[in-house]
Amino acid sequence: MKHEQRITVPVLGVPIDVLDWDTVLERIRSWAEARESRYICICNSHSVVTATKDDAFGRIVEGADMATADGAPVAGMIRRFGHAGQQRINGPDLMFKYCAVAAKRGESIYLYGGAPETLELLQIRLKAFFPGLLIAGAHSPPFRTATQDEDTADTARINASGAGTVWVSLGCPKQEQWMAAHKNRIHAVMIGVGAAFDYHAGTLKRAPLWMQRAGFEWLHRLACEPRRLWRRYLVTNTLFVCGAVWQLTFKRHGNRT
Repeated sequence: MKHEQRITVPVLGVPIDVLDWDTVLERIRSWAEARESRYICICNSHSVVTATKDDAFGRIVEGADMATADGAPVAGMIRRFGHAGQQRINGPDLMFKYCAVAAKRGESIYLYGGAPETLELLQIRLKAFFPGLLIAGAHSPPFRTATQDEDTADTARINASGAGTVWVSLGCPKQEQWMAAHKNRIHAVMIGVGAAFDYHAGTLKRAPLWMQRAGFEWLHRLACEPRRLWRRYLVTNTLFVCGAVWQLTFKRHGNRT
């Protein structure tokens, strides 16, 4: 495969790719077809701020083969720095759009993460939406850290499945840490999609379309899960805004390929 040009914008110093939907889907398709070991980080305000505060997590995001702008604030920063057409490339929509691509091509996918009951519902609903979709496997790992034997078995199972993509729903930063640890071990494209499994399984209600388009999906999630998410959204969103104001004021930006 020819080398694709990669253009990034450092949002609060974290490199986020300049992308549109067609480019994202085609790049994943090409990598999956070649069974390349890649991982993709879907970056919202929380993950960007976490990357600035946690050096190890920052290295994981920087080492990703693709880091997409999930969330209006991140996409908005990229637009402010000369890429007016930047779209919001979020996990739930990416998973849904790519399942359509995979079903059409006869390419199999693997589902890793989520609760067992969520995975059961997810598979039923995905197959209802995409009758031709091949789900090569689905596994709900234990909440605790997997043992070496368990991890070896999981890796072997995924590779043996022949899946071109592995959709990972472990929550941030666990899913990103898992993907980075399995780079060059799992022969597929790994995509960390957070709550996408719950949304598509119907176990968690997604924000109305108008809220998504207006950039208020985070507010809907906060209202649904205030105890779990208040710190993530209120604290990290505030830190993101402060960092964005500083970056915009001092013009600390520039593209990197």
